[in-house]
Amino acid sequence: MKYPTSPSVVDFPVAAASRPSAGMSGPLDVRAGGLMLLLCFLWGLQQVSLKAVSDQASPMLMVALRSAMALALLAGLMCWRGEMLDRRRRAAGAAAGTLFGLEFLLVAVALQLTQASHVAVFLYTSPLFTAVGLHWRLPAERLDCRRWAGIGLAFGGIALALFDGGGARTGMAWLGDLLAVLAGLAMGATTVTIRCTRLATAPATETLFYQLLGAVVLLLPTAWLTGQWRFEPTAAVWAHLGFQGLVVSFASFLTWFWLLRRYLASRLGVFTFLTPLFGVLLGVWLLGEVLAPSFAAGSLLVLAGIALAGRR
Repeated sequence: MKYPTSPSVVDFPVAAASRPSAGMSGPLDVRAGGLMLLLCFLWGLQQVSLKAVSDQASPMLMVALRSAMALALLAGLMCWRGEMLDRRRRAAGAAAGTLFGLEFLLVAVALQLTQASHVAVFLYTSPLFTAVGLHWRLPAERLDCRRWAGIGLAFGGIALALFDGGGARTGMAWLGDLLAVLAGLAMGATTVTIRCTRLATAPATETLFYQLLGAVVLLLPTAWLTGQWRFEPTAAVWAHLGFQGLVVSFASFLTWFWLLRRYLASRLGVFTFLTPLFGVLLGVWLLGEVLAPSFAAGSLLVLAGIALAGRR
């Protein structure tokens, strides 16, 4: 995600904030730092959660259901606040929602083919695609030589991470990795769409509404048409669905928007580099995933490149 007037190219996870508000403070305090650590942990855990119950519930259906759950809660919140959707932003909202839905469609398929730790790293390459897209669309976001070098370093890391030098991957895992990269591209394109259309001035709730609606509209029928309708109503599946819908898709993003109204997004964004790290560590710890040396080295290059490209 990208804060419209932020001086950073950091692409924050999943939903994009719309506009800054008055009264944002400078340095982060302990409360903000603690909340950002918690949010990054939750965002890194979401792929691991989907993968953990993938043999009982289709990741695609889970994402569709969690989006529907969060959408219903968000609609209720907007009604309580008296917020309405602006007709002038519907076309931009449809575009952003479609890209957001495509992102998680790719994530859902990728999780069936490769490790959750791989998806966590490749998905959050989105700042690279955001930076390149904004470079061509917004004069204020032109990339200098140093930031181009960071992007080149990160893309080199992607190539290295995709390379299975040790032959550790089997079957279609390489395709899952590639789909996760494409999901990162879709996330970056969502951010560019929001930054460069009327959604740049929309309330955060409206922007999130279009994104969640796009995920439901695209993923729910796709899951049914492709036979990915598996859902075993076990306690574990319900627990993971509750976590995905209530905690990740609703509460975490409302907390994120609350932080954005009080602190500079460029400073909050520093913490988001922890998201793929949490995803990798949790995948190894909770799912017993094994990291190939080429993937570990490539992931470090990706993170270093994103940090270099996002720093001013």
